[in-house]
Amino acid sequence: MEGLPKLQVALVFSILLIFLSSSISSSSLQDIQIVNAERRIDLSSHIIRVYLTLKVENTGASPASEILVAFPPTQAENIATVKGAATAGKRKKKTYVPLTVTPTTLPDAPDGVQFYSVALLNPLKPGETVTVEVLYVLTRSLEPFPEEISQSEPQLVYFRDSAIILSPYHVKEQTTFVKTPSNKVESFTRVEPTNRAGAEIKYGQYDNRTPYSYSPILVHFENNSPFSVVEELVREVEISHWGSLQITEHYTLAHAGARHKGVFSRVEYQSRPSISGVSSFKQLIARLPPRVHSVYYRDGIGNISTSHLRTSNSKSELEIEPRYPLFGGWNATFVIGYGLPLEDFLFESADGKRYLNFTFGCPLVNTVVDKFTMKVVLPEGSKDPSAIVPFPVEQHLETSYSYLDVVGRTVVVLEKKNVVPEHGIPFQVYYNFNPIFMLAEPFMLVSVFFLFFVACVTYLHMDISIRKL
Repeated sequence: MEGLPKLQVALVFSILLIFLSSSISSSSLQDIQIVNAERRIDLSSHIIRVYLTLKVENTGASPASEILVAFPPTQAENIATVKGAATAGKRKKKTYVPLTVTPTTLPDAPDGVQFYSVALLNPLKPGETVTVEVLYVLTRSLEPFPEEISQSEPQLVYFRDSAIILSPYHVKEQTTFVKTPSNKVESFTRVEPTNRAGAEIKYGQYDNRTPYSYSPILVHFENNSPFSVVEELVREVEISHWGSLQITEHYTLAHAGARHKGVFSRVEYQSRPSISGVSSFKQLIARLPPRVHSVYYRDGIGNISTSHLRTSNSKSELEIEPRYPLFGGWNATFVIGYGLPLEDFLFESADGKRYLNFTFGCPLVNTVVDKFTMKVVLPEGSKDPSAIVPFPVEQHLETSYSYLDVVGRTVVVLEKKNVVPEHGIPFQVYYNFNPIFMLAEPFMLVSVFFLFFVACVTYLHMDISIRKL
């Protein structure tokens, strides 16, 4: 199957699901049905956001505590995050309560299907209904076609999915809306009833679909949004109890869209900005915390002056421009650094521990990070560090050495792949610290100056004694 095109793989997968849907049975799955499902797929950028609204009914004889959301193999490896919420009320009075979402498995499910369990706030009693909203984010799910374009050509991409929502439950009614960046759509698969109005394609309504129904679709459209992907980001937060945080961010940035072919003409790029290089990008916005100071932006050559900082009481925005515009397949490396006041981010808990409250993720707007590393450098003498992150990450400890360090500083390292803006939420790092260690560096400085003074006095004394002789 590895040699088959992606569309053929999707067709084989759909046939397999039709075969399995008649043989898969589970009492807990049969007790749940989807009364109504509405899915809205936003393709306006290279980060795909899908909003799924499910009205769920318990048709069984026992309460249900969770519902399952399914993803086909073609999407499973590109899922960045899945969030769930219970809703109550209508329109302006609608309220949202977050629900716990965890990956799970089903023993008799089709191969490659990924499931997520959404835990309900209260068990769903027989005959009752509940409305659940699910947001999931997909990355690297738009395929440039053609794969290479010249400087003056727009960027066209493929998006593959199913007109029918993949679900382990029977779905009575369902509709899918696909939103493209503009009305420039080359082609799209029709699964009747299908309608298109401007930049939106509507699939459905489809009635009474059996579990694991699947109908592959392909949408070919123009998307010139910046396909900005940070292949690796190392973000270091150094805590100093003398009053500041120092942030250093090392970026390896790439344009993940259609590769550029031919010769780049800067004259054409500057004289015809609305036509030439429409899929490239030459600037990015980094959203930084308020009260930021001592900001710098540089690369391997040196400081880059094409940056602008805008600050307010609630936020700071740094507009940066690489030394050259980025086309498909091009990349750039650079460093952003800045300082922050300590009192805005470091606090003391009720049990006497100190903790850092900082934002996870990448500050660049609408950017995917393939490999993200967050390093929190604690003051020398810190003990018992622990991190609380609201989603799974890999954690380990390191030791780093700086000026005048004796035993080194503990570094809490958090690593995560496939990071999107939805991961930009606060996390905490707790640690114990004895204030006596704050005197370590001043004592080292005094000791160095004292030894230097003694050495100078001794040298002068010896020099005078030799002259007298």
